[in-house]
Amino acid sequence: MTGMTSPARPFLNRRLAEFGTTIFAEMSALALRTGAINLGQGFPDTDGPEEIREAAVRALRDGRGNQYPPGPGVPELRTAIAAHQRRHYGLSYDPDTEVLVTAGATEAIAAALLALLEPGDEVIALEPYYDSYAASIAMAGGRRVPVTLRPAQGSFRLDLDELRDAVTDRTRLLLINTPHNPTGTVLTREELTAIAALAVERDLLVVTDEVYEHLVFDGAEHLPLASFPGMRERTVTIGSAGKTFSFTGWKVGWVTAPPALTTAVRSAKQFLTYVASGPFQYAVAEALALPDDYFAEFRADMLAKRDLLAAGLADAGFTVFRPAGTYFITTDIRPLGESDGFAFCRSLPERAGVVAIPNAVFYDHREAGAPFVRFAFCKRTAVLEDAVRRLKGLAG
Repeated sequence: MTGMTSPARPFLNRRLAEFGTTIFAEMSALALRTGAINLGQGFPDTDGPEEIREAAVRALRDGRGNQYPPGPGVPELRTAIAAHQRRHYGLSYDPDTEVLVTAGATEAIAAALLALLEPGDEVIALEPYYDSYAASIAMAGGRRVPVTLRPAQGSFRLDLDELRDAVTDRTRLLLINTPHNPTGTVLTREELTAIAALAVERDLLVVTDEVYEHLVFDGAEHLPLASFPGMRERTVTIGSAGKTFSFTGWKVGWVTAPPALTTAVRSAKQFLTYVASGPFQYAVAEALALPDDYFAEFRADMLAKRDLLAAGLADAGFTVFRPAGTYFITTDIRPLGESDGFAFCRSLPERAGVVAIPNAVFYDHREAGAPFVRFAFCKRTAVLEDAVRRLKGLAG
């Protein structure tokens, strides 16, 4: 048998040619190889509430969800999602026509962009952005137009004039993420009001990724863009159980949107996974109905962990951008005499026994993100304390 010759053209679709192995896979493999503490990938190292895990076990044993669930999601979960939006934000959605369950927020993002974009459509995304945004825009044939969040007075802020200037006649959609990964920025009421006014004025669709909605700190408030005037009818809101309930492996996300937008996203979603996570959907329905105490305690726990890691990073010599939301801290490595986040993160496991993520991977303008590095604090307190001890050596 002869060996395979070089193909006449690359195997990988040219739209995906720029996307290799994700940085998360690379850095997690590096953590395993070196025995370093993995503060790179954003997943908790403990499970969520025991009663919710038992709800999944109960669903499995009762035979609920072991076969294909309904395409839009099980009715119990769609009802619970609608109740959650009403309870926390006063937003009313019809569980039958305005709620869609997805295989995590990542599928929701992909399905929304595949459904709503035509080749050549421009999508404005806040840079740095979660890496699946760029890949999903590319798969849909769209063109991404980054608007960069820039450091100012201890956080990363949006320049509203730059956002407005980025809109052209080819702009189809704004892709908004708040609370924002990786910077931890939470968009303010004033910023969201301006975004909403721009969307209405230019008749733009909006896809808003709100998976960290229950992780806001220091008096910050999560305000769904769909709640602003003129926005409900043009906004696809994306949520997720993984980040709020610490069951990231269950891959249960959702979309809330008016019927026509929900139908469009479902048309694309049905040819991705079709359905997923059957028994877990029943458990997440119960999770969304947990009392307010759960959400308050979850937030307080993450706040304490944020402060622990932020203090340790500052002691180690980093400039720390204290996040107002999410469970990530962005740092500037230049006070350590470094300027290349990729090189720094690849050497950090050997130097300090800790893994982080270079923010530049989330930028089109790589130079804008070069000196910034992201750490995740959604880990056990003892793990964070160990990481802080290890990082102290950098200051010397």
